[in-house]
Amino acid sequence: MAAGPCLAQETAASLKGRTEHILAVSWQPGFCETRPDRKECSGQKAQRYDATHFSLHGLWPMKKSYCGVAADMRALDRKGNWLDLPKPAVDEDIAARLLIAMPGTQSGLDRHQWLRSGTCQGGTAQDYFTRQLSLLDELNRSAVQALFAGRIGNQVTETEIKQAFDASFGKGAGERVRMRCRKAGARSVITGLTIGLAGDLSAGTGLSGLILAAGSTDFKCGKGIVDMAGIQ
Repeated sequence: MAAGPCLAQETAASLKGRTEHILAVSWQPGFCETRPDRKECSGQKAQRYDATHFSLHGLWPMKKSYCGVAADMRALDRKGNWLDLPKPAVDEDIAARLLIAMPGTQSGLDRHQWLRSGTCQGGTAQDYFTRQLSLLDELNRSAVQALFAGRIGNQVTETEIKQAFDASFGKGAGERVRMRCRKAGARSVITGLTIGLAGDLSAGTGLSGLILAAGSTDFKCGKGIVDMAGIQ
């Protein structure tokens, strides 16, 4: 018996997947090129890890934020003075790793991300940041990082980035990625990527499985400069 049109549409939709989380990573030289006043940008040099590797920006659940967070804390967070927020409860090892992998901790980004998004993940701050660091490590061992590191100072295109994602994480992975660019004078510099994920983040599933389970998205910025450390 043939499936009706509604069932066929539902089946097609389920095969495409639905994005449940967003992993946001920064290309810190490009980010700092367009936001030089940020604390984490003042000392960026070519020798720093974030000059040649992706940095952690955050892990966000779709359409959920500030879960169980009191109104006064939400208001404080939205003022943008994130260093006024309480520090997330993580051990010394994770805190030390975040200083390298998430330069924005110097501006309180970790505090903001935990309050806005981590509280909706159903675990502790230790769980939340440990998982993100694991996913970031996978990305920074991939052909995507190798592509960016090999193109510093030059342009990279949507096609090349999608091919690198597919090579590292499976066919179609590049269709779950969006690139962010901003103008820096006459140049369009890459400031980061957002990567769609789906599945149980606490189950230890690798980045490949989480990406391929998500829905596709528009890439947005079709090409940009992989900026080098230091204001150009």
